[in-house]
This record gives sequence, C-alpha cells and structure tokens, in this order.
Amino acid sequence: MKTSSIGTLGSLQQRTVRFTLSLPVQATLYTSLFALILWTVYFSTYPAVHNQMHSLRHHTLMVGCH
Repeated sequence: MKTSSIGTLGSLQQRTVRFTLSLPVQATLYTSLFALILWTVYFSTYPAVHNQMHSLRHHTLMVGCH
C-alpha cells in the first residue's frame, strides 16, 4: 500500500515539473512578469521613477499624467 502511494506521488511530481517547465507556461510567466514591470515603471507615482520616465510615458503611450 505504501509503495503505491509513493509511486503515485513521484508520478504527480514528475507531471508537475514537466508542466511547469513547458514552453507555454514559461512564455506566459515571462510575459506576465514583463507586463507587470512595464506597468510598475510607466504608472509609478514614486517621484524619482516618475521624473525619469515622464517623457517616455508621454511619447510611447500618449498618456497624460497631470
């Protein structure tokens, strides 16, 4: 009985690792991380970041911030 549950656990772990390392999952995670970084940089209200990205934000997104 114990051997069967250990074998199933190993199989589940292998499937989880295979799914996590698959190309579509990696691409989705990378795209999500990149989007989060861009969102944080473009719409930051922290003065140092806001001042550095001010003109870039207006030129690339045509978003007013005032």
